Amino acid sequence: MSNTQFSELHLPTSEQALLGRKEPIIPSSPHVATGRNLVPPFPEQMQLIYFGLGCFWGAERLFWQLPGVWVTAVGYAGGLTPNPVYEEVCSGGTGHTEVVMVVFDPEVIEVYQLLACFWQSHNPTQGMRQGNDVGTQYRSTIYCANTEQLALAKSTANQFAQTLVKMGYGEITTEITMAPKFYYAEDYHQQYLAKNPNGYCGLKGTGCHL
Repeated sequence: MSNTQFSELHLPTSEQALLGRKEPIIPSSPHVATGRNLVPPFPEQMQLIYFGLGCFWGAERLFWQLPGVWVTAVGYAGGLTPNPVYEEVCSGGTGHTEVVMVVFDPEVIEVYQLLACFWQSHNPTQGMRQGNDVGTQYRSTIYCANTEQLALAKSTANQFAQTLVKMGYGEITTEITMAPKFYYAEDYHQQYLAKNPNGYCGLKGTGCHL
């Protein structure tokens, strides 16, 4: 790994970003809580969406507990470095944020319900941090699989922003885009709080509702 000191609050440029590697991380075990595979193919009716809301340990548990969510996995997205590892992402040298891949059945749970859970479970006004967790890897993100998801994500952001302002919060800093490439995180991060029930969870909402 490079000895370059990266900023906790600013994304690296393409010239600064770590080089990464050719070999991807591929999960070796099924989902601890559901027993389902973490990698495609998924059942045909399933849809995907990706959320970043701070440390991905607690965020993943939040979503796998929702009825209609088929499976979840944690990983890295939104950066420049191919096939990053955790230490590289935490260095700030990849540009990636920690995200949860949510595979869901739209006949059971609507995208709006997932978005409501997202907005209400963290503080989307904090920029490159979430609570005491500071760094580019903790920024708030919604990465969408289709244009319908994208439009609804932006619409709910506008709606939630009005509530936040009334409660004295600042502007939403959430990054909302079509989904970039998703890289699976290491096995020990997958369903971390199922394996370690007393492990760290930094999730904290604002008390505002969509």
